[in-house]
Amino acid sequence: MMYVPQKQIENLRQLITPGKVVVIYGARRVGKTTLLKKYLEKEGSTDVLFVTGDDIVARQYLESQSVNKLKDFIGKYSLLVVDEAQYVEKIGLNLKLIVDHIENIRVIATGSSSFDLAKDVGEPLTGRKFVLKLYPLAQMEISKIEKRHETEANLESRLIYGSYPEIITSSDNTFREEYLREIISSYLFKDILALEGIRYANKLVRLLQLLAFQIGKAVSMKELGGQLEMSKNTVERYIDLLEKVFVIYRLGGFSRNLRKEITKSHRFYFMDNGIRNAVIGNFNPLALRNDLGELWENYIITERFKRQEYLRLTTNSHFWRTYDKKEIDLVEEQKGRLSAYEIKWKNIPVRAPKDWNTHYPDADFTVIHRENYLKFIQ
Repeated sequence: MMYVPQKQIENLRQLITPGKVVVIYGARRVGKTTLLKKYLEKEGSTDVLFVTGDDIVARQYLESQSVNKLKDFIGKYSLLVVDEAQYVEKIGLNLKLIVDHIENIRVIATGSSSFDLAKDVGEPLTGRKFVLKLYPLAQMEISKIEKRHETEANLESRLIYGSYPEIITSSDNTFREEYLREIISSYLFKDILALEGIRYANKLVRLLQLLAFQIGKAVSMKELGGQLEMSKNTVERYIDLLEKVFVIYRLGGFSRNLRKEITKSHRFYFMDNGIRNAVIGNFNPLALRNDLGELWENYIITERFKRQEYLRLTTNSHFWRTYDKKEIDLVEEQKGRLSAYEIKWKNIPVRAPKDWNTHYPDADFTVIHRENYLKFIQ
């Protein structure tokens, strides 16, 4: 069975417009090509020019910065699709020339390494682009073709092996483990190593291992640097690169100037539980683990993140913590309204900290647990 991100297909249909470029970012192997093929099924084949950035002939035209050459290349096609566009030098400038000088042309560009593609498309395409981001499969997408009892049965697998498309479609745990190890060894750092001149991946792996054991905890860049024998600035640079290739993401501390609130530290989460577990080499079942809380928190916050992204909701997400160790796992600010969430595996009574209630009396407070989590992430 092929799982496709239907919501992002809908978003793509809404965003693709003559004179604009839709840029699709995403990690390797999350299904960008599947998304494109599904979208293109309803496009007439005679209207679509589909090229890849590693095609030498296509690159000669797409790097030309010549309006005439670009016109000759596109011809009478009404839709240009450039897959793996990060391999095309000055892709942003050339796409700008295309949409500025070819009437009614529509353009889609995809890239697995957002930091490299973003450098080239950001400034040249200011005001001329829309951005879609694609992640490992979201539960809100899977639930459209998966019954509730199947979701409950598959929950442990999602916490351990994650949600990459080929992981979801396989029921062989040996294959899943080998697949995730292959991603770690062959794909995870490919863009960073190739495009940022970092020679070895061992420091990146060690950094991720340290972050994997600190899910839900405030992270000190200085302490990470000490453990890795790296400068704080180098740690920050590596983390920035790992965010840009969709391996991890961060939450900052929430504050409205309460003196006790912590704002300078961050919490880091993995975009996929399977990648997190592959990094630390632990695929044990939940009954044999001592990190269920971390797995659950990472899963819930990441699925919530994907949901907000795919629904294109403008949401500011944070954690909340005070210097006397009062904390809330997730705080969302949307249209001026605050909502606070505590994430627990079991349905147990939890009250919001007194300081939170005192300073944010109008905020909602909800405990997300195994019995109600689907409403939160779907």
